[in-house]
Amino acid sequence: MTDPVYLDCNATTRPSTPVIEEMLDCLRGAWGNPSSTHGPGQAARRVLADARTRVATFLGCTGAELVFTSGATEANHMALLGALELRLRPGTTAHDGPTGRARRRLVISSVEHAASLALAERLRARGQPVDLIPVNRNGELDLDAAAAVIRDDVALVSVMGANNETGVLMPTQELAALAHAAGAPLHVDATQLVGKTTLRFDASGADLWSVSAHKLGGPKGVGALVVRKGLAWPALFSGRQERVRRGGTENLAGIVGFAAAAELTGRTLAMDIAHMRGLQARLESGLRRACPDVHVHGAAAARLPNTTCLRFGTLDADQVLGKLESAGVVASSGAACSASGSQPSHVLVAMGESTLHARAGVRFSTCRDTSTDDIDHAVAAAARVLAPLLQEPQRQPVLP
Repeated sequence: MTDPVYLDCNATTRPSTPVIEEMLDCLRGAWGNPSSTHGPGQAARRVLADARTRVATFLGCTGAELVFTSGATEANHMALLGALELRLRPGTTAHDGPTGRARRRLVISSVEHAASLALAERLRARGQPVDLIPVNRNGELDLDAAAAVIRDDVALVSVMGANNETGVLMPTQELAALAHAAGAPLHVDATQLVGKTTLRFDASGADLWSVSAHKLGGPKGVGALVVRKGLAWPALFSGRQERVRRGGTENLAGIVGFAAAAELTGRTLAMDIAHMRGLQARLESGLRRACPDVHVHGAAAARLPNTTCLRFGTLDADQVLGKLESAGVVASSGAACSASGSQPSHVLVAMGESTLHARAGVRFSTCRDTSTDDIDHAVAAAARVLAPLLQEPQRQPVLP
């Protein structure tokens, strides 16, 4: 049985062979605790310091600004909850606005990752003020609406650098200007930006960045929050590690794998971006020719080069994905942690799509390992298993 064509790279990527080899070497030779003062511990500490430098170089930050976490979800929580803790500390930059009003509000976009929105809803249920910035039908952030809610009582502005479902890029530099004019820091969830754009932390205007290793050929269970120099940020987990900013023994093998993946990505990034952009155009034009009534969400917006979110008429996403997998093509209906045919995509709903259309959204996402043959196979598979369904009268499901 041959491997299926894998077009779900925004969910995760296959670990590269050099990444696996470096992690195995670390597990065998640098198994000590980096916080221990004896020989094995100090050997592990040197490995950690080297990996930190490699990741920081790739991201465009200093090693001192890098806080290793279990992934982007933890980093996002550290950013949001840290801002609320800072507002309770007199004398911090996030305590009071220039008019003396306490900085209590969080401002995030309506199309954030489901985990961040779930945290925001939990905080709101406890009385925490949270404002959502809307998007237009292209999935682009409404900067006028953002300017209206980013005032001097804001503790943090937090937004995805690129949406994980549609690939639509967010105006992070414009948001940074708005946030800083109001005296608030900007946090960017850069999980999908890294490895798919050339933007680095040092040129982003952001104060905090969340990243995850497994989106660029690294291992799962490791990521980072970049905290701009001079910004003292509270720990989510207490402890002495990571300059007292993240307690818990470091996942050293994972961090080494992160470093290896970062270096590999950095070496070919410009070429990989051009390659993925070509695949995106090939896929979208091919599917439009092969199947009637294909609609690409966010097509008029600036997007990641690897991400296509579309619907085949009103065919339910679960039906489409099942047919495609039976034909040897793997895709998704949105974020892996929230994809479900029983619920419409919150991203597409925020873009003004009907519930019917939001349940039909399918995401194809590529990486540097995806080939033109993979794309051609996917287009041919769609023509074979989906086009006949689209040519039949489509029965509209009864919606709750």
